[in-house]
Amino acid sequence: MNRGTGLDKGLTSYGDAAFSRYLRRSFAKSMGYSGEMLDRPIIGIATSASGFNNCHRHTPELVEAVKRGVLGAGGLPLEFPTISLGEVFLSPTSLVFRNLMSMDVEEMIRAQPMNAVVLIGGCDKTVPAQLMGAISAGVPAIQLVVGPMMTGRYHGERLGACTDCRRFWARYRAGEITGDEIAEVEDCLAVTAGTCAVMGTASTMACIAEALGMSLPGSAAVPAVHADRLRIAEATGAQAVRLAQSGTVPAQIVTRESLENAVRVLLAIGGSTNGVVHLAAIAGRAGLILDLHHLNALSDSTPVLVNLKPTGQHYMEDLHAAGGLGAVLHELKPLLHLECRSVTGETLEERLGQRPAFVDRNVVRPAGDPFRPSGGLLALFGNLAPNGSILKCAAADERLFEHEGRAVVFTDLNDLAMRVDDPLLDVRVDDVLVLQNAGPIGAGMPEAGYLPIPAKLARAGVKDMVRISDARMSGTAFGTVILHVSPETAVGGPLGLVRSGDTIRLSVKERRVDVLLSDAELTRRRQGLPQPKSIPPRGYARLYAQSVLGAEFGCDFDFLRQNDHGDGDHELQR
Repeated sequence: MNRGTGLDKGLTSYGDAAFSRYLRRSFAKSMGYSGEMLDRPIIGIATSASGFNNCHRHTPELVEAVKRGVLGAGGLPLEFPTISLGEVFLSPTSLVFRNLMSMDVEEMIRAQPMNAVVLIGGCDKTVPAQLMGAISAGVPAIQLVVGPMMTGRYHGERLGACTDCRRFWARYRAGEITGDEIAEVEDCLAVTAGTCAVMGTASTMACIAEALGMSLPGSAAVPAVHADRLRIAEATGAQAVRLAQSGTVPAQIVTRESLENAVRVLLAIGGSTNGVVHLAAIAGRAGLILDLHHLNALSDSTPVLVNLKPTGQHYMEDLHAAGGLGAVLHELKPLLHLECRSVTGETLEERLGQRPAFVDRNVVRPAGDPFRPSGGLLALFGNLAPNGSILKCAAADERLFEHEGRAVVFTDLNDLAMRVDDPLLDVRVDDVLVLQNAGPIGAGMPEAGYLPIPAKLARAGVKDMVRISDARMSGTAFGTVILHVSPETAVGGPLGLVRSGDTIRLSVKERRVDVLLSDAELTRRRQGLPQPKSIPPRGYARLYAQSVLGAEFGCDFDFLRQNDHGDGDHELQR
């Protein structure tokens, strides 16, 4: 057998390689494996199941299907656990722990003897963490997403987490439904295993993984509980063996061109704003930069084609039945880099050689008749966001795209919680709600950018207002919400200089968001800023605070980007 492959890869060092091999095989045989089985290619299966992760509760079933595929293709499957990130179960936010999970994935792939790895995940930060870790580890890898939930029913209406949960919560805050009714809705929102049923962050990242070429074609939209999900898992295991044999590593798949394809898909599906953060981090692991000005150029020429909540009406199970991501790729074909290869070895041009037999045009619009002609996501700059910010135009109110309003400032999350529903709050419908100190360092960048409409306005029927913060927003949310403002407040960003009563101007046409103050006044205010928050004294919180980058770099750690290994960053642009 070739030393350094299979079970012999990365032998534990005892100063005697032959002894190391002998010891490892003897311990492996304690698990009942034959010598013949131990000579096969080793396929790791990285599992992220947890009792604190509802999205992944069917992972054991997927693991067994992957094992069937691996064994059938001549490999030996060995599963191993990694950190699991259940979106709604983590404090302060799941994003804080995405980089930790990526490090766990990277180091366990590198440290353990495997020729290829299957990455099983789905919940929002799990897939980007796995892709980031796999790119950095440099071992052949393939992504298997767990798949979206099926929808539930409430009084004859179809519901899916979590756009509908936000819609009903807004109605509850406005006094339109009772406490008993919202409790009944709670029981109907998330009724199966899997990720959110809409085009939230989890579904966005599933589509991005397929668009990058890191998962099997046609795998992104298949529901978690569908039999096809198990068949895809089996095929993924078999493909992992072929990847081990070919030696194809993620860096050969995640290229400047495939990342641009992924950005096009993100825009066309009306994807989550979080997708920009995660793609920027993935790009950094491949030695690339996701330039936000280039994002705008792609947005201007990419139609929004998918009619799914929160920007449309349908759900992920409908996208699967409508033709899946393949139907979207066919419409985008003239805009894509067709030479890009996937984990199957085929080029995108080969995949798209034949048009799909059926596409439901209620769900996936043709390029000539899009849901929106362009601008699904846009980066905004200006004196409030010198390094950029993000607006999901496809989920916003176009009447607010050119807007001037008085700022109503909340200095942090506690201030927001205490005052937003105060009947005495001085707020009008044409005001601009501003949340400070909610960025990566300030608060872990929670999904708090979707500031609630103040209760007294909500009860008066107000559905949307311009809202600005250095926080994120759930991919399931909607509204005219400006996010990821960088630099963030906690590092002295200009958002922290805004005071209630200032005038803020939003211009989508000019791609700007500004506070209408002179440079001299901004400089005067900056001199009065408080000292930055102190660095936590120990542990991961200290590492995070010392190392996390801004949103424009995907909030990755500075020492994890490929550039810090001397390879250089290259902008993601033509």
